[in-house]
Amino acid sequence: MNTTASKRYQNMVKNLDPEETYGLEEAVGEIKDFATADFEEAIECHVRLGIDPAQADQQFRDSLVLPHGTGRETKVVVFARGEKVQEAEEAGADKVGGDDLIEKIKDGWLDFDQAVATPDIMGDVSVLGPTLGPRGLMPNNKAGTVTFDVGDAVEKLKKGQIELRNDKYGIIHTVIGTDKMSDKQLEENLLAVLKFIASNRPAGVKGRDQYVKSIALTPSMGPSLKIDPSEARELL
Repeated sequence: MNTTASKRYQNMVKNLDPEETYGLEEAVGEIKDFATADFEEAIECHVRLGIDPAQADQQFRDSLVLPHGTGRETKVVVFARGEKVQEAEEAGADKVGGDDLIEKIKDGWLDFDQAVATPDIMGDVSVLGPTLGPRGLMPNNKAGTVTFDVGDAVEKLKKGQIELRNDKYGIIHTVIGTDKMSDKQLEENLLAVLKFIASNRPAGVKGRDQYVKSIALTPSMGPSLKIDPSEARELL
């Protein structure tokens, strides 16, 4: 046991078998019991894929709107000029701007969760790469956040669009909701994520049975539970 962990955490894991696997419904019900922090915790899903992340045709990167959203308000900024400013504002963007917004962020303002940009302004936005890139906030073509259809992009992000992208170990990390959401909402969000991953298997990955290697759920501040990948495959 990790002796540096809090007593709260140690109490949660003392009777937990780290090798035990759960069904989807059971895992969702159990994981909320581990969300005991004094704030609303995110419920995260971690899916290890049978891919070689070093191969371009085996990488996974796409976007999905969760059926019940993320459970939290998403603050969206839009980099745009001209008529696209009004389009973004009407769609519900929290802040819209061009050079002024770029300068504001360069000065340290980062009070937002997602960023959208029109293609014609990306050359100017690129100066923010070192600031936004490491935080996963840089607008990106593959994520659908570099587009002239800013209204649609903002609406999807506000409804709970998430980006699914594997890390260097072939693992996709994503939020499926919060501990305040119902079990049913979390189950449907989780199933939507797993079905989306299964149906969008990269072209270079052969064999469905070895594609999804493991699945785990965890709250922001608690231990994780393993979902039986064979049961999950039967539902996909």
